[in-house]
Amino acid sequence: MKKRKTRRSLYQIIFGKKNNPPNGYSQLKMLSGYTPVFSQFGTDAYNSDDVRAAVDAFARNAAKLHPKHIRKTATSDGSSPQVTFVDDGLQYLLSVQPNPFMDAYTFFYKIATQYLVQNNAFIYIHRDANGNPDLFWPLNGATTEWLEYQGQVYARFSFLGGETATVPYTDLIHLRRFFYKDDMFGETNMNAMEPTLELINTQNQGIINAIKSSAFIRGVLKFTQILKKSDRDERKKDFMSSYLDPSNNNGVGVVDGACDYQPINSEPQTTNAAQMKLISDKINKYFGVSDAIIRNDYTSAQWNAFYSSMLEPFAIQMALQFTSKVFTDRQQGFGNEIIFEANRLQYASNAEKVQVSTLLTNIGAASLDQILEIFNMPTIGGEEGSRRVQTLNMVKAGTGADQYQGITNDKGGNSNA
Repeated sequence: MKKRKTRRSLYQIIFGKKNNPPNGYSQLKMLSGYTPVFSQFGTDAYNSDDVRAAVDAFARNAAKLHPKHIRKTATSDGSSPQVTFVDDGLQYLLSVQPNPFMDAYTFFYKIATQYLVQNNAFIYIHRDANGNPDLFWPLNGATTEWLEYQGQVYARFSFLGGETATVPYTDLIHLRRFFYKDDMFGETNMNAMEPTLELINTQNQGIINAIKSSAFIRGVLKFTQILKKSDRDERKKDFMSSYLDPSNNNGVGVVDGACDYQPINSEPQTTNAAQMKLISDKINKYFGVSDAIIRNDYTSAQWNAFYSSMLEPFAIQMALQFTSKVFTDRQQGFGNEIIFEANRLQYASNAEKVQVSTLLTNIGAASLDQILEIFNMPTIGGEEGSRRVQTLNMVKAGTGADQYQGITNDKGGNSNA
């Protein structure tokens, strides 16, 4: 008889069977006097469609950032360090599959969403027996609490399923937004966004009620003589079947001299277009995403503004956090870094792409494959694709320029003079 397999929870897959804080830990005391606990309970802004549209616009673009493991090596002449791309297991984790249940795009989309919605995003670095990262897990606890033990800081996550996990802060990538009063956490959105979310809810309820009110009383049937209730009900029924029945295609109702129909013009007031746009703009401004970015109808100038104001700061923070938490001090001393790049030229117009490509090829700064990538064309590959071309109008500064002009003597005289 086959032994029945034990079912493992996602908690066990990430943290193992047991994950308890060390004995003798204490709550980390903050300089600000704030309680070292972050809770995601409260008004869930992500339930609003306006908020979700803005957050999604940021997250889906942030998830397209390209993570790269690079190594900078100092040069003997003291010039700029040589940068080498390191295509190793870490690079695969970052660019393809950070953990068994998420590809890289899904992983970074989730991180970017948590970053905007909660102003705090946590990534747990799972390490192998040699201490090297082998998995990255985004953590979304109901509460997060800072602990201290023998001078080391830990984070204890309490999840909605009832489990808790305590991990060293050195194994936790922590991204923060609106980092102000609290010593460790980014500020919550609840206080800042609650008035706007109430406006959105009131606006939506007003539209719903306006639609419902159109099905209410449309008019009054006034009788010119006193009738029994049964007679009044019968007359009303006859009138409704004549005038209000959907099968009445001509829209004409008939009444006799015994009654008089007086219509009631109900015009429910709803939020006008200008007011609705004002509320939507408040949401977009808060999350740093313009309406053009949300609608995917942006110019290259609008994209560059969005990249510089939102994506680039996010990429810088991720690069610094991943580098400092993934690598040891020794590894960083050998020039190991993780950076996040974006191909900003893919959103430029064809005229702008031609202008940039011409400049790069004139000075020999781009290979043939790099130019083809700018235009989203298939690359050549191999030695031919990596070949750089340069116009003959460009020469090396210094002695190269002198030789080009025929100047060969030390005093700067022209040898042809």
